[in-house]
Amino acid sequence: MAKGRTRDTASAADRFSDAVWADVLSAVDRTYAELVDHQERLEQKNAELETMRSFLASILASVSDVLIVVSRRGAVEEVSASFPGQAARGGFAGQPVAALFDPADRDRLAAAMVRSAQGRTPETIEASLAVPGDAGPMELSISPRFDDRGRVIGHVLTGRPLGELRRAYAELEDSHNALKAAQALLVRNEKLASLGRLLAGVAHELNNPISFVYANTHALDRYASKFETYFERVQAGASRDELIRLREELRLDREVGNLREAVAGARDGAERVRDIVEDLRRLSAEGSGEKVVFDLAETARIAASWVMRGTRCDTRVVLAGAPLIRVCGRPGHIQQVVMNLIQNALDSVAGRPGGRIEVTAAIAGGRAVLTVADNGPGVPEDLRQAIFDPFFTTKAVGQGTGLGLAISHKITEEHGGELRLCTDGPGGCFQLDLPLAGAGA
Repeated sequence: MAKGRTRDTASAADRFSDAVWADVLSAVDRTYAELVDHQERLEQKNAELETMRSFLASILASVSDVLIVVSRRGAVEEVSASFPGQAARGGFAGQPVAALFDPADRDRLAAAMVRSAQGRTPETIEASLAVPGDAGPMELSISPRFDDRGRVIGHVLTGRPLGELRRAYAELEDSHNALKAAQALLVRNEKLASLGRLLAGVAHELNNPISFVYANTHALDRYASKFETYFERVQAGASRDELIRLREELRLDREVGNLREAVAGARDGAERVRDIVEDLRRLSAEGSGEKVVFDLAETARIAASWVMRGTRCDTRVVLAGAPLIRVCGRPGHIQQVVMNLIQNALDSVAGRPGGRIEVTAAIAGGRAVLTVADNGPGVPEDLRQAIFDPFFTTKAVGQGTGLGLAISHKITEEHGGELRLCTDGPGGCFQLDLPLAGAGA
């Protein structure tokens, strides 16, 4: 019995020992697998870190501005290749960043770094480097650096020489001035193009009353000669019978009435010339300088009158709405906008029987609204998005520059208004919206 129990005990011990070794081997396998996985991830992280270091090194080598990476304690960690004194660049690491700057700027630099860290926002100061090859005063931007927990771990300083900035600002200002001059030139050229289209009509309008006045002056000269002949005989002491006979021969009784008609006709012609010249003066006004208060309805009337003077079609232009709407702006520019809208409407209905253009002035929503509508084909839906783009035109080559609506849109915006295309009705329709005088214009 004792021997049987001993054999059973030994067998159980052997089985227990095998199980323990199996567990140990399994744990070793798991540990080895985990070590291999950790090693693979570590190699991957090292590769990513090396890529990032290479990327940062390429940035530091390529930036044209001065760039300094500073630790939390204010020690230099890295500088860009553009840093002055490149030969000594390697010796900058570990130095206090203040040592790189002019002593007069160090206190201001330290204070700006403190403000940047506390406010967690960039700071900008003007400072000068104190190293060989210094490029002079710089505009220095100081930005805080953060770790993955959002704590400030240092700063990045970027600087650009102020001389370069001033040159850039000067070039920008020159470009802006050139752009404004080009815009003014485009406005003048578009106005001249409009005036060119109206030249024939203007010449005709002036020729008619001038010819009328000229003809009446010839009639007045003839009447003056007859009266001079009669009064010469009176002064010579002619008899009554001779004067009566002479009066009948010269038909003085009839010529007195004709004289008054000639004077009235000459006056009427001169007044027509005066009105035309006055409208032309308003039309050709430069429109620059200070804004003034003017009547939008009267401006629309003059614009419509001049456009129709330059055409020979039988299109009817109807003026409707409020007789007086006061707005603030440059009348010459707004008149150019209205003329362009009416001219476009006229081109749209050209050749169509019963062509009609309606110009309506109204006040809506505390704003002055001028609507120019025609019974033409309107603007196709696929062209509406581009209707105000510069150089976009549906006219044949040589008949339009494509600048009229673009310039009109810009002028309207400069007056605090809006020029829009209406699409809720037949035909073409544009609305010019301007602030009323005294309404914050």
